[in-house]
Amino acid sequence: MSRLKPLPPPPDLIASDTKAFGASIRAARRGAHMTLTEASLLLGVARQTLTNLETAKSSVSLDTALRAAREFGVSILAVPGGQREGVRRALASMTAPDDAKNAPSPGK
Repeated sequence: MSRLKPLPPPPDLIASDTKAFGASIRAARRGAHMTLTEASLLLGVARQTLTNLETAKSSVSLDTALRAAREFGVSILAVPGGQREGVRRALASMTAPDDAKNAPSPGK
C-alpha cells in the first residue's frame, strides 16, 4: 500500500466554489491518511463519486458533500456576503504561522 502525503488546506479557507470545496475535502482525506477507496467505503459512495467531489468534475448530491465534510472534519460556515471579508481576515489571522502573526504591519 502506498503512503499518502498529507496536503495542506487551500490558502483561502472560504470555499467559494466547488473546486475549492473539493480541494478542502481532498486535503482533509489525505490528512486522515485515507485512500479514495477507503474513504468511499466509509462514506458509502462509489469511488468515482468521491473523485467527482474532490475534483469538481461532476455534480454530487449536497447530502454526499455534507457527509464527506462531516466525516473528514471540514467545517462549513454560512457567512452572509457582507461579512465574508471580515470572516476571511479573522480566519487568516488564526491560521497564520506564529512568525507572521508577530511581524510588524507594513509601514510601521
